[in-house]
Amino acid sequence: MTLPIDSYDSSLALAATGSLRTFNDAGVLHSADVHVASRLTAMLGEGDESVALACALVVRAVRSGSVCLDLTEVRDEVGDHGASLDWPDLNGWLTALADSPLLAPPQPIRLEGTRLYLDRYWREEKQVEQDLRARASQAPPAIADEAALHVALHRLFPGTPFDEQRAAAHTAVRQWTTVLSGGPGTGKTTTVAGLLALLAEQAELAGDRRLRIALTAPTGKAAARLEEAVRGETSKWLSDQDTARLGGFNARTLHMLLGRRPDSSTRFRHNRDNRLPHDVVVVDETSMVSLTMMARLLEAVRPDTRLVLVGDPGQLASIEAGAVLADLVDGLVEGGHATAAELRTSHRFGSEIGDLASAVRRNQPGEVLTLLRRGGDRIQFVEDDDPRPILRRALLPGVLKIREAAEAGDVDSALVALNEHRLLCAHRDGPWGVAHWNRTVERWITDETEDPLWDTWYVGRPVLVTANDYGLGVYNGDVGVTVRRPDGTLRVHIDSARGRLDFSPSRLGDVQTLHAMTIHKAQGSQATEITVLMPGAESRLLSRELFYTAITRAEERVRVVGSAEAVRTALSRRALRATGLRHRLIDTPHQ
Repeated sequence: MTLPIDSYDSSLALAATGSLRTFNDAGVLHSADVHVASRLTAMLGEGDESVALACALVVRAVRSGSVCLDLTEVRDEVGDHGASLDWPDLNGWLTALADSPLLAPPQPIRLEGTRLYLDRYWREEKQVEQDLRARASQAPPAIADEAALHVALHRLFPGTPFDEQRAAAHTAVRQWTTVLSGGPGTGKTTTVAGLLALLAEQAELAGDRRLRIALTAPTGKAAARLEEAVRGETSKWLSDQDTARLGGFNARTLHMLLGRRPDSSTRFRHNRDNRLPHDVVVVDETSMVSLTMMARLLEAVRPDTRLVLVGDPGQLASIEAGAVLADLVDGLVEGGHATAAELRTSHRFGSEIGDLASAVRRNQPGEVLTLLRRGGDRIQFVEDDDPRPILRRALLPGVLKIREAAEAGDVDSALVALNEHRLLCAHRDGPWGVAHWNRTVERWITDETEDPLWDTWYVGRPVLVTANDYGLGVYNGDVGVTVRRPDGTLRVHIDSARGRLDFSPSRLGDVQTLHAMTIHKAQGSQATEITVLMPGAESRLLSRELFYTAITRAEERVRVVGSAEAVRTALSRRALRATGLRHRLIDTPHQ
């Protein structure tokens, strides 16, 4: 028996024929992939079905976060959906592509070996490679006083507990480009604060002006956390003299740093013809930076600017195409363009969560399940078939605390309560998705308070900003709470990178309710307690990186809701993306 074709299914391209139709009906291709491929092949007079299929598959790859399509791996990547399909022979496929008009000017697609690209991403990847090679080929930064550097390293990073941070800072001070990698709590921010103090002292000894420092991150929340963390480390570890040398600094999103343009979402005011003025640029949460944004950043920084890329390669990559941090961690070192600056020892969580995160990264499912089931003060594993009663008891008191503060007009207490807990989901929709659990929590509020919550905007509604709004000064990742004023009107108070802002609800368009949020959206933020809702083992989103990112958002406690099978499945899968950047950096430059 066959299922009837649903003519209203938006994923199907009903006019498609041949291989495109077959692969679309099997669920390998989406209608968007088919339409792009059909249009390109029609425009350029390409009649070979295998070329049209390759074109559709590379569009699919970019939609999934890859930069390119590796034709040798695509069958394995597609998995069960494509197991029974008639795939082209690889050699014949490559020959057909090499002879295709799609690879002749204006070349909408590009072929390098077995990797197929859309032209834009080929250009961006090549540009990133060339810019990084150019930075590495320069003479290393001059050190004004080696003896003073040695003394300062041991003053800023004293004793054995700071061995890793001291070595990382010593490496970074001698390079134009540094990737500072490490998991949560390994001291990345401590290293950054000390490194900035080292560079400021060396500038003073050289008789130069005060350093111009830029702190930046992909989202507003991550930028705010970076600024807060660096200020905290500065006040904790640096002397008054070190602090005075640094002067004032503020963290901004990458979009703000590069300067938005009203006519483009992928081009900025600062570029190769209008460079950033800064002497040092520190980028936090680099795992979230897409290939496109990294290309724009590299063309905007001056060749003599120290660029420090900070992040955790074990986390999820950017929502957009690319896996830049992971590529750089391997490619820069193996290609001889930089020395590694890696931090390994975690000091944040205490033993339980730190051990759990480490076991996840090392892919030790037995150890992970043992740690989850052992529990303790910091870890809870909920394996119940129906976890709602447990979750209601765990989550509702915090939700009502936010609501109570919001009813009283106490903005500070409402925002503090908001950051005490995050409910994280892998999916947006479905029984384990954000939409479902937002509605579930709202029903719990109604049951407890007898308030039907008829209006979208209700007192105590927590919100997440989902898109940058430069006019309002709010950015993707900012969070806030709806608070009642004494006159009875509602205002939304947003905790943004620019400080505390408040708006009429009608002015905010791109926001969603924040009783639950996706794990992807949670990157760059933390909460005192995290609850992770694991989907079923059949979910294609389950991966080691997803699970690791979720549990490492917790500062003190983590609750994992799901089955042992889902945990094992997550650890067995890697969220790998097809890119060529690592290979480009390692290999001999292409002519």
